[in-house]
Amino acid sequence: MTARNATAAVIGAGDFIGASIARKFAAEGFAVVAGRRNGDKLAPLVADIEKAGGRISARSLDARKEAEVTAFLQEAAQIAPLEVCIFNIGANVNFPLLDTTDRVFRKVWEMACYSGFLAGREAARLMLPRGKGCIFFTGATASLRAGVGYAAFAAAKAGLRAVAQSAARELGPKNIHVAHLVIDSGVDTAWVRGAHQAARGRRGARRLAARPADAAGSRRRELLGALPAATRCLDLRARNPSLRREMVTHDQG
Repeated sequence: MTARNATAAVIGAGDFIGASIARKFAAEGFAVVAGRRNGDKLAPLVADIEKAGGRISARSLDARKEAEVTAFLQEAAQIAPLEVCIFNIGANVNFPLLDTTDRVFRKVWEMACYSGFLAGREAARLMLPRGKGCIFFTGATASLRAGVGYAAFAAAKAGLRAVAQSAARELGPKNIHVAHLVIDSGVDTAWVRGAHQAARGRRGARRLAARPADAAGSRRRELLGALPAATRCLDLRARNPSLRREMVTHDQG
């Protein structure tokens, strides 16, 4: 692989989508900086990427804490210019409305919305002086329609979507591309193509049908598509092949 003078920061580098995103950016030559709670769980990801010849640094990160997010992204930018920031924190919990305490609601909002705001704001601060960068927020269909027992989760994800939309409209004219990717956990293999179009002035939302599961029926989420310039093609495989729903991507440039 050809090393790029660019860093991709992954906030929420979990075992599935987050880890797969990190692997693909590393394979594209980016220096990857990965963060998650319980950073010791990143050891297998670090080993995989380094074995493949990629560059990665990993650490524990509580994305709800402003100082930690700021330090995490500044450290990433010291390795190489921060070109990509991916926010991939879930907080998918189900509580009946009457069982949703104020503590639960606030914690879910902090994890899925407030921390996304912090990540986007701090990434933008590092990207704007260079006039270049991409910020991706992974969301959920709950941001578009809430289900039974998902008042807290849906409210947080809808808030994250609003943060992304506002940031995209504000930062797009300054050559910072912002995309909010809504991935339903029931999609086996879904395609999000042309995320980079927003950066070139194309706006709007696109609904894409899920492709059938392949014969292997892998239950591991993987980012399959190559990602030159961080934005070309996102192919996401979900863990649960038994469900078939929709996947939506929103690009506002």
